[in-house]
Amino acid sequence: MKIERRIAMDYNQMQQTFLSDQAKILLHHPQGMGNYFTFKSAIDILGLDWDELLPNGVYNMIGEGYYDMGYMANLIGPPESAIKAMKDHSTWEELRVYPPDLIPELKKEAAEHKFGRKLGDDFTVLGVEGAQGGIGYTYMTFLNPGDEIITTDPAYFHFVPGAEINGAIVKPIKLGKHNGYKLDPKEVEAAITPKTKMIVVCDPINPFGVVATKEELLEIAAIARKKNVLIFNNITHNTHRSDPSAQHYPMASLHTPETPMDHVISVSGISKGYGMPALRVGFMAGHPALLRGAFLLKMETTKIHINYPGQYAAYTAMQDHAYVEKSTETIRRNYKHIEETVAMTEGVTIPVKPQYGFCMIIDVSGSGVSAQEVATALLKYKIGVITGDGLGDAGDIEYIRLNYSHPDIRCFELFREALPKAIADAKTGMYRQGVIDFFEKIGSERGKDIIKRIKK
Repeated sequence: MKIERRIAMDYNQMQQTFLSDQAKILLHHPQGMGNYFTFKSAIDILGLDWDELLPNGVYNMIGEGYYDMGYMANLIGPPESAIKAMKDHSTWEELRVYPPDLIPELKKEAAEHKFGRKLGDDFTVLGVEGAQGGIGYTYMTFLNPGDEIITTDPAYFHFVPGAEINGAIVKPIKLGKHNGYKLDPKEVEAAITPKTKMIVVCDPINPFGVVATKEELLEIAAIARKKNVLIFNNITHNTHRSDPSAQHYPMASLHTPETPMDHVISVSGISKGYGMPALRVGFMAGHPALLRGAFLLKMETTKIHINYPGQYAAYTAMQDHAYVEKSTETIRRNYKHIEETVAMTEGVTIPVKPQYGFCMIIDVSGSGVSAQEVATALLKYKIGVITGDGLGDAGDIEYIRLNYSHPDIRCFELFREALPKAIADAKTGMYRQGVIDFFEKIGSERGKDIIKRIKK
């Protein structure tokens, strides 16, 4: 019997043959994981050891002497009260059974403390796998192919690709000085068409950290209600008020008979506010009629109910007001340090002062070199950052996003030393080809455009 020999498929052939159309969208998407420039991209350019910077494959950079100012984990870490609660509830009885979606006390705490609205026949909270899980379930539950979704440019990495894999068409509103780096109700209204299904209101906004006024939120809500459009209100960064003069309003909290918010889906988590990203505890809130759809889809995909230790840790952390107060002081201290550093560094500016959270942007366009080259050089000096190309077209080679939550002031002292050195190194052009090679390998349209501009 003659045995037919078959030639093994290569990497690309396997992807094209077996991946779904949804997965293929992400392969060369400029905001697909691994397709935008971060300090991880710079590791290979500099020839550094991955295991030294990211031991055991950990997501954040924790190598000795290195400081991660890139990924948005709360580096202050969890309150001690939450750790105790987690230990207390790691029992035989609680680990041997499937937990409820959310324990009653945590559901109530999330509703009232996080979203500012009481549980009832017209409002409930669903437990999800971090705020990121809430994004996925929101898109999967409400978006159909061909629906239009309004978001910002720049925006959190996953808002755009997450919508597109569900077949939606993204209509971005560019942020800048003209609109205060946040959604302007007039621009939102102008962007709505008969195909618009959803408006993403990320508030505080990632990456700038600014918040909308109460009046702006009410106006956007009224516009959406009039046009029969759903609002996705992501409030993940609202725990720490970095600017004492600012005031944040969860859209759910604005619900009254005169200003109903039943067309609002709200999402938050505990990674940013309480320093516990490893637990993957998040909340998705809204009208029970809408969340029923999310619950059913969740049960047919992940079926994950948050574990008891994580739920009790989250509940305890959300009641630890002393922790929030102390961590807010640290965040304010850190921002002031960065503000001083930027003021003394030629060619660098802060487009807008952040008001909540610990997420901000610095603009390095005045330095004459790309953000990607500066980011590479910063890693040489043991500072890890993320550049703007993962956030959108706006500021793609000008912006560097910073996480300023690190509790160790030495992080910011090192950043002050490193920033001018990194710019000077980048100006020599020594990292330009490495950056070009990265985007050529990814093959995204945004990357191709970046290459053209970097080569000029």
